[in-house]
Order: sequence, then C-alpha cells, then structure tokens
Amino acid sequence: MSEVRQPSRETAGPAAPPELARLRERIDAIDAAILAKLNERAEAVLEVGRLKGSAGLAVYEPAREQAIVGRLVATNRGPFPDRGIRPVFREIVSATRSLEQVLRVAYLGPQGTFSHLAALRHFGQLSECVPCATIRDVFSAVARGEAAVGIVPIENTSEGIVTPTYDCLAATELTLCGEVQLRISHHLLSRSGERGRVRRIASHPQPLAQCRRWLDRELPGAERIEVASTALAARLAAQDDSVAAIASAIAAEEYGLRTIEAAIEDRRDNTTRFLVLGRDAPSPGGNDLTSAVFTLRRDESGALWRLLEPFARCGVNLTSIQIRPIEGKPWEYHFFLDVEGHPGEPRVREALQAAAALANSARVLGSFPRAAGRDE
Repeated sequence: MSEVRQPSRETAGPAAPPELARLRERIDAIDAAILAKLNERAEAVLEVGRLKGSAGLAVYEPAREQAIVGRLVATNRGPFPDRGIRPVFREIVSATRSLEQVLRVAYLGPQGTFSHLAALRHFGQLSECVPCATIRDVFSAVARGEAAVGIVPIENTSEGIVTPTYDCLAATELTLCGEVQLRISHHLLSRSGERGRVRRIASHPQPLAQCRRWLDRELPGAERIEVASTALAARLAAQDDSVAAIASAIAAEEYGLRTIEAAIEDRRDNTTRFLVLGRDAPSPGGNDLTSAVFTLRRDESGALWRLLEPFARCGVNLTSIQIRPIEGKPWEYHFFLDVEGHPGEPRVREALQAAAALANSARVLGSFPRAAGRDE
C-alpha cells in the first residue's frame, strides 16, 4: 500500500494570517450593504421614472448626473481615490437609469470605434449603443427618434475640427445637450501581433495623421491605407495577417487582435472632444457652454468685428470660433461660436441677443454642462 504524502510547507505555500480571513468577512459584509443600498437607490429611481413619465421629462439629465459625481468628489474623505468615483457612479447611474428606460445612443460605428468608446464611457455599459455608418446618419437617427441621443466627434487636439459634424450642425434642428472629452490612445494591432509581418497599415485618416511621426520612424516602408473608421481597419487586419490597424484597445477585443505596439500617437495629450445630441434641451448645470451659429452679409466691412464685440463688452468669454462654408453659396460662411455660460444668465443673454441683431441669421445650437474632465 503506497504512502500518502502530506504537502510540505514549501509546496503548500505560506499560511494566511488569521486576520486576513476576518478582514475578508468584513469586506463581504460591506459589499452586501452596498448591494442593499444600490437596490434602495434603484427603488427611488423607479419612483423618479414614474414622475418623469407623467410630466413628460427626459430620462437623460446631464447636469443632474454630473452634479452627483461632483458632489461626491467634493465630499470624499478617502482613501477611496477621487478618480475612481466617476467610473463607478457612471455605471451605477447607467444601471438605475435603465430601470426607467434603456437609453439608445447613436454613434459613428461600427463597434470598436473611438465614438463607440466615448459612448460607453459617458453613458455606461447598460445603455444601448446604435452604430451608424456616417456622422450624418447619427444626426438622422436622433431626429427620427431611432435613438434618444447621439454622440459625434467635433474636434481633436492634434488634427483640429471634424468638418462633417460642423456641416451637420449648421442644418440640424436638434439641440446640443452634453460633451465628452476622451483621451485617445492609438494601438498598432494585427492578427499575429508580429511587426515583421506588417506590409500595410490601415486606419481612419485622423489616426494616421495623429501617428505620422511614429509611422515614419518605425515603419517607413509600410503602405498606409485610409478607411472609413478604425473599426473597419481592425476588421481588415483580422482578415489579413499582412495588415495592421491603428485602432483602440476596444477594437482589439472586438476583433480578436494582438497589440504590436501600444500608445503610438505622436502627442501624449491627444484628446478628442465629442458632442451629445438630443431632442430635449438640458437644464442649466452651473458650469455650462453655449454653442451658436451665425451668418453675416459678406458685403459689410467690419461685420465680424461687430458680431464679436458684444461678447467682449458683456464680459462673456469665447472658447472657440470656427468657420465653415455655406453649401451652395460660394464665399459665404457659417460662424460657429462657443461661449462660456448659459442664456439664462443676463450677460450671456444680452451678448447673444446683441450679436443676433447684427447678424444676417443666428441660432443657438444648445447649452449644456461642460465636461467635468477628460476620460482616460
């Protein structure tokens, strides 16, 4: 009869201190208490949903959601990190909001694009993300009621404005109701994860431009292919081992790719700003941005100076001025202004009204809470 050997101390590993078991029991009890409080919160949200439904109010309230996180960060005594509060409560809000109504969010698809990532980061995992083929299709989906809100890129710190978004803003009757700032980190991805097999590099024109110096230095001989989205580039890479895609980490997961090199963007501050579109104007949040579009008569000298003067006179800061040509009217332009504040504030209202009186046409595109910070 063979001898049954007991594991030695070397093979069994160090024994856990008795205090560890006690602390784990305490953590389990705390987790159970958190879950009980989450269900208590969910019951309150269901009641809020009933009241909203009877009053015809929107489910998505960006100012309220931002205020929740802001208040918690301000009162946090630690050691739980402040930067962990926003992602945790984003998912809590997303989950309890879904009890009122699952929020359908249109975005520039397909799955795995940075727009998809921005939608998940802002609205949470329990929103329903609806991919659209073009930025114009995102606007259309919201306008037709196929989605409650949409999210579109508006500008990037490296490559500037996204012109299709501005052109759609000039024509839409939707309102702007939020913004998202997303830190953009580009990864070089392929099926094998081996740099030596790469002959072609595919991506959207913006990521290719944002990684130009890295590509010139590290893969100067590879052909660069422009495609409609980073997700489409990832799909091509998944089908052909000689193709590498510049795309996001979420695209690597979505299409089963391996990382050849992470974070190949030329600038570490590479950030894209997204706008949230909706049909209902949000409530003032106390730290708002207002977007407006104007046209001017081109035969009036000094017209642009007169348009801008009321903002300086009223002490209203302009954070952005962008110009886009008007379709079908050569040498005539839309002037897009972003101003700090809300039209409910007297000085902002006075400046907007004075500018509108001097313009050929004027329209406020929306007022919305400014992004609380950049999502990493």
